Amino acid sequence: MSDVHPNTLRVIAAAQEAGLEITTRRFPEGTKTAADAAAAIGVSVGQIVKSLVFGVDEEIVMALVSGSNQLDEKKLATAAGGAKCSRVDADAVRAATGYPIGGVPPFGHTTQLRVFVDPDLLQYDGVNDFVWAAAGTWNDNFAIAPKDLVRVSGGVVTDLKRG
Repeated sequence: MSDVHPNTLRVIAAAQEAGLEITTRRFPEGTKTAADAAAAIGVSVGQIVKSLVFGVDEEIVMALVSGSNQLDEKKLATAAGGAKCSRVDADAVRAATGYPIGGVPPFGHTTQLRVFVDPDLLQYDGVNDFVWAAAGTWNDNFAIAPKDLVRVSGGVVTDLKRG
């Protein structure tokens, strides 16, 4: 595994600590956006997990949102029990998670974050259905069953979709 990025090794280790075995795949063409990831992996954009980091009042939280949806910041603020939700910059994302924007995994962060999960991700819970999440870099991803995503991330399933 010497060719595996150190960030990806940290994601694999975090999954193992939670009792989950994941297999990461590298996509050299890049998977920085949900559309890029869906095209590279060969799945629908709805199967891509966007790991979004926001500030709610003074707390940094994460929203795991289906790639086909846009986050409603007011819904995230309400879910987190706060009044105001705002974007945080790349430095704050890296400080909270340990990963760069575009490669943030849904778990295994350097700080404990509250996580909120878009219920639309749960529709991909059939025998051969998975969602795909970033594995620490812009090029590395892994498939995960939605129920495992919720369990390992410690996420709370709640409506986050705009519109």
